Amino acid sequence: MASIFTRIILGEIPSYKIFENDKFLAFLDVFPLVEGHTLVIPKLEVNDIFDLEPTLYAELFAFAQEVGLVIRNTIPCKRVGIAVIGLEVPHAHIHLVPLQSVDDINFTRTKLQPSHDELLSTQEKIKAGF
Repeated sequence: MASIFTRIILGEIPSYKIFENDKFLAFLDVFPLVEGHTLVIPKLEVNDIFDLEPTLYAELFAFAQEVGLVIRNTIPCKRVGIAVIGLEVPHAHIHLVPLQSVDDINFTRTKLQPSHDELLSTQEKIKAGF
């Protein structure tokens, strides 16, 4: 069965896409830790990030860097943190999280529940940075 991320790639589930190319997709986390929390995924469904072929792994991180730089320039933050956890969805992914403090990347804290309009506003803000 396809992962939720594969279903997003296929357009079966709507998302707030930030940037994509033929191999990768970046989209807003709909239950973010902070505004601008973005997920970066390969379009190839692979469960564990360390199972990616080495070239694709490197390209994924280069893509994440490009997205992270735009987030850093469009969302007020001190830095953009990066996390790879991989327990919640069986599809390799990277979290990019705008940070004011280390607590902003604490995945045990309560997630935000932004409205559709808030997510659209954040999406437009980040996309304008490309």
